[in-house]
Amino acid sequence: MISSDYRKKITDSWFSYLQMQICKSFELLENNKFKFSRRDWYKKKVKEGGGTSYLLTNGKIFDKVGVNKSTVSGIFPKKFRSNILGAEKNKGKYWASGVSVVAHMKNPKIPAIHFNTRFIVTSEEWFGGGMDATPSHDDKKEKQLIHNYLKKICLQNKKNYEKYKKWCDEYFYLPHRKEARGLGGIFFDYETKDWIRNFKFVRDLGLAFIDISNKTINRKKKLKYTRKDKENQLLKRGRYVEFNLLYDRGTKFGLNSGGNTDSILMSLPPEAKWK
Repeated sequence: MISSDYRKKITDSWFSYLQMQICKSFELLENNKFKFSRRDWYKKKVKEGGGTSYLLTNGKIFDKVGVNKSTVSGIFPKKFRSNILGAEKNKGKYWASGVSVVAHMKNPKIPAIHFNTRFIVTSEEWFGGGMDATPSHDDKKEKQLIHNYLKKICLQNKKNYEKYKKWCDEYFYLPHRKEARGLGGIFFDYETKDWIRNFKFVRDLGLAFIDISNKTINRKKKLKYTRKDKENQLLKRGRYVEFNLLYDRGTKFGLNSGGNTDSILMSLPPEAKWK
């Protein structure tokens, strides 16, 4: 039987590897002319961990892209424990590791892309994560390509694609606007059974994210766009800001687990507009 400490160690190692592969892939898209800057951070108690944030801004492809990885532990505030699986049973103690990526594109014809994956340990252990895209420009073929790829990864790992798709559609929704944040994708949480199979799925999804990102960007990076296209993109980014600040679980989890505020809010776009 695989021990809990080993499961923590091997997932933490994988997330570090995945972070570097994503950064390398994105730098290649920029023809290595624009590089990520690195910033390390630690919780107030160093023994409770920290993270590494990579940020690339003002590139030819990316207006702003952040690739965060963190591994932290500690005790959740009492008022927050009821929101986390297994947190109340062990007095709020937790361990969490994961990778989060948000990329805002210079060309408004290319959608913003988001990916995250995590492994959390309380009195329970589970994986969560997902991927979605937020376009400001309608493209039915693009939506089909992304969903077909995600469906393929789910089927290969015997995961319920329709369930994850529906979960994503319901999660990335702005009720005060009565509109979806983007074209959807997949979202999952509380995957507690069969750690080995779940870990393989998380790894496959991480590598698939790199492939999907490359195909999506390369397909459109040379397309011309107008000032109106850019204006529409900035308005759509406003919706992105609203969702991340009002509803995003990852934002709330990070802030309530003592994460680094700058890294948590790195998902916000460099510019946004509201009518």
